[in-house]
Amino acid sequence: MTERTAGTSEADRQIVMSRLVDAPRELVWKALSDPAHLVQWWGPNGFTNTFQEMDFRPGGVWRFIMHGPDGTNYPNYAVFEEITEPERISYWHGTSPEDARHFFQTLTMDEDGGKTLVSIRLVFDTVEACQKVKSFGIDGGQQTLARLDSYLQSMA
Repeated sequence: MTERTAGTSEADRQIVMSRLVDAPRELVWKALSDPAHLVQWWGPNGFTNTFQEMDFRPGGVWRFIMHGPDGTNYPNYAVFEEITEPERISYWHGTSPEDARHFFQTLTMDEDGGKTLVSIRLVFDTVEACQKVKSFGIDGGQQTLARLDSYLQSMA
């Protein structure tokens, strides 16, 4: 445990969102793991993406720019930690190789009677960092999951 996390529980430093989507887990996996699909729906409402690199393997890098509806560009840099098909993807997420660890994100896909429960879990180093993102992160995450749900219907 680092000094930054001493005395805080992980629950105080995390954001968790989930959505039950009407699609089989294998289709959800395809939408999350194939950059040709992922680029179509990733991010909150009004955002688009330019994927620069997506090396989908443990240790691989995912670099992309999210373009906000107001024209602001948001650089993103992730390093995949765990990929377990078709149930889990986890990675460190930041803005660049020099600033690569803003939070640790895990996406899980759990089967639920022909549907899939998709969960996003973000864990931050500090409570303060989590609180800073929470104000917009929960809404943005829910919008992202809704966009996934909508995109899955177009894939079916």
